[in-house]
Amino acid sequence: MKKLISLVMLIIMVVGLLSGCTGENKAKDVSKDNGAFDLENEIVAVTREEGSGTRGAFVELFEIEEKAQDGTKIDKTTKEAITQMKTDTVLTTVAGNEYAIGYVSTGSLNDTVKAINIDGIAPTVENIKNGSYKIARPFNIATKDNLSELAKDFINFIMSSEGQEVVQNNKYIAIEENTSPYSGNKPSGKIVVAGSSSVTPLMEKLREVYLEINPNGEIEIQQSDSSSGMKAAIDGTADIGMASRELKDSESAELKSTAIAIDGIAVIVNNENAVENLTKENIRRIFIGEITKWSEINK
Repeated sequence: MKKLISLVMLIIMVVGLLSGCTGENKAKDVSKDNGAFDLENEIVAVTREEGSGTRGAFVELFEIEEKAQDGTKIDKTTKEAITQMKTDTVLTTVAGNEYAIGYVSTGSLNDTVKAINIDGIAPTVENIKNGSYKIARPFNIATKDNLSELAKDFINFIMSSEGQEVVQNNKYIAIEENTSPYSGNKPSGKIVVAGSSSVTPLMEKLREVYLEINPNGEIEIQQSDSSSGMKAAIDGTADIGMASRELKDSESAELKSTAIAIDGIAVIVNNENAVENLTKENIRRIFIGEITKWSEINK
């Protein structure tokens, strides 16, 4: 009899424990399902690596850099920011964290994230063209003298009406809207184009269309960052360097730069974030670490 009573008590305890666990799990599920965006959560700032042209343009345009006594510029981006090496990893990081904020080329935007308005102005092609959206920079290519015939021909294509049409079709701003048609001689050979991960998607589209016209050429694109692209062009390991910023004085001394497109920089948040607009000052303070919670916006 004692054994029977003990067995019954054991069964009751096990059932009770299982019920408790089930109830706890249900509570967690309900909390998750009914959870709203918590303004008291920490903001997760996502930035690009040092050497990135997009980061260089971003910190300059949002006044996140300061001048030291010797005249050099100091990037004041908070050390708490998550650093990503490429545009697509910034997009992935922000898409995967509802409290994240980052920045990417407007031409790289997709529906996995939300581009916010800055001071009430949306980062659209039209607003960049008319100057109302001021967070924009040039896409540059840089070369040394004595280019190969293929490199010259590819650049001529980029700046032609066909090349600038590719620019416009991919959500960037054409440098020249009334350019002459391409009239190359379809040279053969191979060239290397290296640098900015922001310029790379556009360059890949330009290569695709160019090689349809000139199947004799081979163009290798090496994605890195603007500074690496300029170094590769200077060293001769690349025929053409890509930069999503203006060239530095030291780079301009050795390279000739050509703007091939104008691109905006979009500030992005997770699709679950209710924020639709931030001021330029809000963004500056977030990225230098003065604003750390979404509830502190506009305070």
